[in-house]
Amino acid sequence: MTVIISTSLVEAENAKRLEELKRDYEGLGERLARRGVDIDAIRVKVAAYGVAVPSWGVGTGGTRFARFPGLGEPRSIFDKIEDCGVIHELTRATPTVSLHIPWDKVADLPALKEKGASLGLGFDAMNSNTFSDAPGQAHSYKFGSLTHTDAATRRQAIEHNLECIDIGKALGSKALTVWIGDGSNFPGQSNFTRVFDRYLDSMKAIYAALPVDWRVFTEHKMFEPAFYSTVVQDWGTNYLIAQELGPKAFCLVDLGHHAPNVNIEMIVARLIQFKKLGGFHFNDSKYGDDDLDTGSIDPYRLFLVFNELVDAEVRKAEGFEPAHMLDQSHNVTDPIESLMTSAMEVCRAYAQALLVDRKALEGYQQDNDALMASETLKAAFRADVEPILAMARLEKGGAIAPVAAYRASGYRARVAAERPPVAGGGGGIV
Repeated sequence: MTVIISTSLVEAENAKRLEELKRDYEGLGERLARRGVDIDAIRVKVAAYGVAVPSWGVGTGGTRFARFPGLGEPRSIFDKIEDCGVIHELTRATPTVSLHIPWDKVADLPALKEKGASLGLGFDAMNSNTFSDAPGQAHSYKFGSLTHTDAATRRQAIEHNLECIDIGKALGSKALTVWIGDGSNFPGQSNFTRVFDRYLDSMKAIYAALPVDWRVFTEHKMFEPAFYSTVVQDWGTNYLIAQELGPKAFCLVDLGHHAPNVNIEMIVARLIQFKKLGGFHFNDSKYGDDDLDTGSIDPYRLFLVFNELVDAEVRKAEGFEPAHMLDQSHNVTDPIESLMTSAMEVCRAYAQALLVDRKALEGYQQDNDALMASETLKAAFRADVEPILAMARLEKGGAIAPVAAYRASGYRARVAAERPPVAGGGGGIV
């Protein structure tokens, strides 16, 4: 297997921190044991957890106003895969990459699959793009894609999704994620019912092409780029879509795609309850779909989402098999560092949720003891589980301190010398 970051460098960086980590791990283990928690069992679960990295996440994002490229921007999907390999080498928590077509389209798919395998990476859900026009396409998506009034435009969007399935089959993917920006900006611009009918017809054509062992994830978003109405605007509509399409259709929850103050963890619970939770795009937000680093704004909300996931895991909820992926845009940080810290934050939320005393929580809920129920969750959230995360990384060959090891490696400077600088440009996060 190809090693990007020198093994000796990682070992040297780990050696600086190993004795302190051992003491911290033993101390935490003693404290957890007093609560009846086996720290090693938690570590094993965390070590087995993985979250997919988005191929587009390793490039520098932007806003609607400007984009300021960073040093060593990946030139192709092969550069992106190498950057993703660095993230997994150091965190041991990102074993798969999610591709976005057409940006990641290549003629030699076996070579791409081999490149991923050489870095210990598999391929997660395929992501289609009908929210912007690709060079040379016959029909524009300015006024919609899968819901466009023009049948030829809808067919073009359907065929693009079918192509994504074919690419995914060649790479070993097992899912397709469909997000559309279709909607309207003015009252009266669209007929809500007819638009949704066209969407369902288009999605049924895509669904019919799914291999037997594939799933399709439909993603809701309340606004942007359409600001008056969005065709798939909330989890209720998304649930209707999944029900209408069939057993291989599930709802994808992006943490940034909701109105402020929406109770996302309750949405997660509802979708689990009715067997339609497909998975997540993890990020964070302050105002809207900010695509900030996971856990950077509201780590407690992330924990509460994982509380519902662990609850389902513990009680072995039927049909519970969510896919986890990061979906972020990095404008002022090194994307590799942001994705590493985000992956670690997701692992942190999972570890904390595993510490919840579920028997006590159920008792407080049954007794309507709101304060103690809340305190039970907070006790798990306040626990410093970093020794568990670090030990899990160490035992899998990763770095105790991934960002420190990455910076010590000089990887960014090296690829900056190899990859030509990219000019700045207008808006757009892709």
